[in-house]
Amino acid sequence: MKEKTSRRDFLGISALGLAAIGPLVEEARAATEAGRSTGQTGQADGAGSARGKIAAWVTAGDDRFAAAPAGEWQPVPPAPMPGIWETAAPASSAVARIEIDPRRRFQEILGFGAAMTDASCYVFNQLTPAAREKLFHELFHPSEMGLSVCRTCIGASDYATSLYSFDDGEADPDLKRFSIEHDRAYILPMLREARTVNPKLFLFASPWSPPGWMKFNGSMLGGAMRKFYLPAYARYLLKFLQGYAAEGVPVQALTPQNEVDTDQDGRMPACTWAQEYEIAFVRDYLGPLLRQSGMEAKIWILDHNYNLWGRAVDMLGDEKLRDYCSSVAWHGYAGTADMMTKVQDAYPEIEMYWTEGGPHFPDPNLGTDWCKWGGTFSDILRNWCRSITAWNLALDEKGQPNIGPMACAGTVTINSQTKEVTRSGQYWAFAHYSKLMRRGARRIASESAAADLQHVAVENSDGQRVLVVTNAGAARTVELRLGNMTAQIPLRENSMTTLAWR
Repeated sequence: MKEKTSRRDFLGISALGLAAIGPLVEEARAATEAGRSTGQTGQADGAGSARGKIAAWVTAGDDRFAAAPAGEWQPVPPAPMPGIWETAAPASSAVARIEIDPRRRFQEILGFGAAMTDASCYVFNQLTPAAREKLFHELFHPSEMGLSVCRTCIGASDYATSLYSFDDGEADPDLKRFSIEHDRAYILPMLREARTVNPKLFLFASPWSPPGWMKFNGSMLGGAMRKFYLPAYARYLLKFLQGYAAEGVPVQALTPQNEVDTDQDGRMPACTWAQEYEIAFVRDYLGPLLRQSGMEAKIWILDHNYNLWGRAVDMLGDEKLRDYCSSVAWHGYAGTADMMTKVQDAYPEIEMYWTEGGPHFPDPNLGTDWCKWGGTFSDILRNWCRSITAWNLALDEKGQPNIGPMACAGTVTINSQTKEVTRSGQYWAFAHYSKLMRRGARRIASESAAADLQHVAVENSDGQRVLVVTNAGAARTVELRLGNMTAQIPLRENSMTTLAWR
């Protein structure tokens, strides 16, 4: 499949027509099925041997997740014994090696997706029903992109059409005014439609701010939480979960606060939480209330950047908190992904989820920066995260609607006038993961001495193995090693390559 969009005119021309998605997927599926029907798909035993063909899909140049010539597993040739006057020939410097060891297994994969913010749901709602049905099939259906984890907002975030909570006005500790009426216009309908396309869609929710009357500054814009209102806020979040469930949109997890240590200078919905407040809220109020109510939604703490790993370790040191919370949510705006492994090392039973990160706006490389995101996603998975959820799934060509100071772009862009859909480099990076890495897959070991190659491997529950390789440099060849088998795979310049075998 060819794409004619240049870096300069990306924002003016659709990266790929919707009608082309079906043939792309059929081509990819046919390549895999052809290998199955002829008995040529790779087979592997517990020791890591393999044989047969490797299916491949590539994003590079004008190609977008296009089926590529398959590689093939071959026995590793015996090393020649050097003669008395000879030395063994050195390995070619042009060929990097990736060693795969399925016996070394790591975290289970939940899935991939992006945030269905007020803004995203609004722009989706501007499409005709037929156009939205086609786009949602592409995004969510398991036979297509297969996005399976989405985030939604509890009240307004910075990406919303207006500033609102579910209980605005004067102090209302009994929550007599509580209502999710705002979300009935287009947020709940869009979430229901997405889950109709993919019934296994996992939803988690995050608040950017409690109602203003629960905070010292009396506003949803910046400021800090008042300890006095922690019990009322726990009931507020429970009412949200109950209200959404009653609308046919159950939420499976929530975070107590988006980005716990920033108020964004009071320019957008935000709230700072002292560490001891967040511990007390989860341990003494929210956790016990959810358990008592029978609500099964999980609690994910922190919901902020890698560099706050020390705060996460300190919080998890509270044994009673761990009775109600076994997960940490991460953003990728500050620090490095390996900081998540510090938390995993301290508490191996804790689950990790990556809950926010997205492209900036405007960006001339927005449609072609798949290597940037491919490498980011590899780092996230290699440091124990079970899911990757980007920021806004969709925005318009100006990065709108937005009531805050940040300028971001959507994973897809929907033109406010023409309704044309344009796909970002982040979208194409997601394709290399979400199309073949299924829920329940296990990450398996993949190692390489080539520091300029980024890669991650998983084994799906049906035995299929998937390796994603990001090559941000010049064209090269990579040698795969799996036990006593080897395969030579060409990597194009500035490319992502997904490889699959059985």
